[in-house]
Amino acid sequence: MFPAVTRAFLLSSMTPVCRSGVTVRRYCMKNPTKLRVSEAFLDAQVGEKVRIQGWVRSFRPQKQNLFLHVNDGSSLKSLQVIAPAAMNDPLLGFGCAVEVRGILKKSPHSKQPVELEAEQIWVIGECNPVDFPFKIKERHSLEYIRQFLHLRCRTNAFSSLLRIRSEATAAVHSYFKNNGFLLVHTPTITSNDCEGAGELFQVEPPGTTFANEGSFFSVPVYLTVSGQLHLEVMSGAFPRVYTFGPTFRAENSQSRRHLAEFFMVEAEISFTESIEDLTKVITYTEAIDILKRSSETFTFPTDAAAVDLLVPGVGELSGGSLREERLDLLRSRLGECGLEDTYSWYLDLRRFGSVPHGGFGLGFERYLQCILGVDNIKDVIPFPRFSHSCLL
Repeated sequence: MFPAVTRAFLLSSMTPVCRSGVTVRRYCMKNPTKLRVSEAFLDAQVGEKVRIQGWVRSFRPQKQNLFLHVNDGSSLKSLQVIAPAAMNDPLLGFGCAVEVRGILKKSPHSKQPVELEAEQIWVIGECNPVDFPFKIKERHSLEYIRQFLHLRCRTNAFSSLLRIRSEATAAVHSYFKNNGFLLVHTPTITSNDCEGAGELFQVEPPGTTFANEGSFFSVPVYLTVSGQLHLEVMSGAFPRVYTFGPTFRAENSQSRRHLAEFFMVEAEISFTESIEDLTKVITYTEAIDILKRSSETFTFPTDAAAVDLLVPGVGELSGGSLREERLDLLRSRLGECGLEDTYSWYLDLRRFGSVPHGGFGLGFERYLQCILGVDNIKDVIPFPRFSHSCLL
């Protein structure tokens, strides 16, 4: 175990200054500009004194110089740091966290636009490379790094996946905002079983605190499987609404396609009676025509108000439908299921100013699998939850 200290290696010493009998140490007349690694590659600060903070991704000591590659997660590329060999120390190595101050200069090598000539290096957090599960010269598979959920964000592969996930999340919100949709934060805890499949996580506090009262909420409540019903409520006042958040399914599956917790993009559009308003890709009629021209034999209904998008290797990516707005039919069906009282609020939506509407849901992790070609869904979410596994 390395000594638990933070150590600074200084290329030049600081000169004390005496003022009114008090010794003051002049640490810095001008604080160096703090840059992210991605900003350093923009060349704007070339020739200036800067400081970066990050983690050492490679460490190569030579006779006269040390060569480090430092990464702070802002870029796939790491910034090369060059320091005199005299600054070498057992604490400085692969995996440790550092702050480096020095002059940002143009690099003479074509593979990197800039490099940092270090004047000071602080080891902020030590890392024993022998115990660290990721080795400096090895390419680790996604299956291997999945064993270390608390550390895998430090690998190039998974940090890249997380950056793409972040950009895709921003793109989803940008698309809906630019197209006039209102973001609705639908609840995580709900008394509704939207899917009706019975794969629900029931929520109840532990112990007997509320034993005499029956339950905390007085009705059975669950972790949400979909925000659709809450979006339908909002679609009675806003023509275009969407939500983007976690959903939960109590599926006893450890397959590469299933998670117990995942994110869904869901939208609802009012004043529409056309399934094409939801898909925009191919109409139901066009899809039937393609199937009819196929050499295979397919069985399908002559008409439908629903659509599913299936992707090879991933499965169902998205599903949507027009919603049933006929009050009498809904009341009859709920009565048959003994749910008319429970869903009386849903009937009210049809009684008071109802309009034709429809919506869809898209599984965000499966979308990432599709665009990235990642085989296992557990590798596109930071902390996967599935049956018999809930680490961290």
